[in-house]
Amino acid sequence: MPQPHTVRAPRRSRATAALLAVGAALAGGLVPGPATASSHREAPLIAADPTVDNTDLYAFVSPDRPDTVTIVANYFGFQEPTGGPNFYPWAENARYDINIDNDGDAKADLTFRYTFATDDRRRNATFLYNNGAVTSINDENLLFRQNYKLELIDRHGGGKVLIRNARSAPSNTGAASMPDFRTIRDQAIAQIPGGGLSYAGPAEDSFFADLRVFDLLYGGDLSETGQDTLRGFNVNTIALQIPTHLLALKGDAKRNPVVGIWADTERQSIKLSPGKAKAEGDFVQVSRLGNPLVNEVVAPAGLKDAFNGLTPDQDGKVKALLDRVTDPELPKLIEQIYQIKAPAGPRQDLVEIFLTGVTTKAGGPIKADLNSQLNNADVMAHMFVPSEMLRLNMAVPPTAEPNRLGVLGGDLQGFPNGRRLTDDVIDISIQAVEGAAQSGALVEALAAGDKVDANDVAFEQRFPYVAVPSDAAVNSAVAEKVETKSSVLGDLPAGALIGGAIGALVLLGGTVYLWRKRPTKARHRSTRPW
Repeated sequence: MPQPHTVRAPRRSRATAALLAVGAALAGGLVPGPATASSHREAPLIAADPTVDNTDLYAFVSPDRPDTVTIVANYFGFQEPTGGPNFYPWAENARYDINIDNDGDAKADLTFRYTFATDDRRRNATFLYNNGAVTSINDENLLFRQNYKLELIDRHGGGKVLIRNARSAPSNTGAASMPDFRTIRDQAIAQIPGGGLSYAGPAEDSFFADLRVFDLLYGGDLSETGQDTLRGFNVNTIALQIPTHLLALKGDAKRNPVVGIWADTERQSIKLSPGKAKAEGDFVQVSRLGNPLVNEVVAPAGLKDAFNGLTPDQDGKVKALLDRVTDPELPKLIEQIYQIKAPAGPRQDLVEIFLTGVTTKAGGPIKADLNSQLNNADVMAHMFVPSEMLRLNMAVPPTAEPNRLGVLGGDLQGFPNGRRLTDDVIDISIQAVEGAAQSGALVEALAAGDKVDANDVAFEQRFPYVAVPSDAAVNSAVAEKVETKSSVLGDLPAGALIGGAIGALVLLGGTVYLWRKRPTKARHRSTRPW
């Protein structure tokens, strides 16, 4: 297995079995439980505020620009494409943050902050989003527009504006209104000084899964799986492409290739009066997302809102939730329904893998070095803080033939080493929590999986990589005829593992609610030039 900043292609035979065990154990850090589409509407308070709800986070070495990393953050899930007349704007008086921790102390070394402003030209003249066909992003027929500012926040909280007035792509209001939405979408891609790219706007929801999990795990009959519940829905997407050396500790991606990534949103409290809403007071963190399928599954309902208010350095302080990690619920539920014996506990490997990343330097059971900041040459080990975040080793090059099972399938560039759009996080994770990490072999009884192995439409080969948003109603005949396509990023092997009820390690501390006036997260340490 790789040393701190080098990852070699896996050997076969015994090495393959070892890789399988490592991959399964990696994914095993995702603690199980029922999920609603990765992180869509995962907690009571954020379910009532979908404009700032993080739904998925992806981070991968860009396949066509391997000296850069692409981060995709999705929000506002389950968008019905024909949901006018106001469609799906970004929230004003909110901060959409993408955070980078490159030294392992669980605090943001870099934060890329998006804030949006609205230019609504409709006033009292019309109820329409556009009053004619829109052929460009600046078309005068486009009456509802949003622009954004992108700032880089340093370790002390000081900011530098990277883009001052970029245009967000509008909602796709339909074929008659926007006959060539791809052109409009591409016009919304902005250049970032230093070689980066930015996109904000709608996209087809890139998460794929059969979510009939709440009916007692697919009604107790896995033969009934196979429907992509997210098919046809859109999301709001922020996509950010940044050179690797600008993300790495001390600017050296060779010595320090591992970064931790999470997204959060912050809102001001809203004061309501008849017909009016006024934002006021401090910004409060109301949503947070690192690894997929996090908050839905480990925390009980009473603590889900608390997790959305935490920063990673606060993870791991609630014993009751730690106990749920070492003694997970889902394997017991599967044993009860499907008579597949749950692995023996306590599952200390799940804690070690997920909180630290995979490394031999944490003294845990997985003897490999892959995606922990402890593997960075310039990290001070005594400053390292175990925490929940999506960790990516930027030194692992893109593969020409991505495997949808990621590390579990022998592909070190895939989940949970970061997360690509094509990675089947559902199928990877369930095998791990069912004991593949301990046995080094897949659980054959669950190999049929949820039978949703790829997105319903192809992802793209270039930035922003996500698919163009659908303009057909989810329940329309047009939507029903959409056929599943393999991703243009590489054909993925068939044969899914089980999907459905999984989650990710969630370690909570305290109780933080949506409108509580809690100060926004503090930054620290010396300023880093961009």
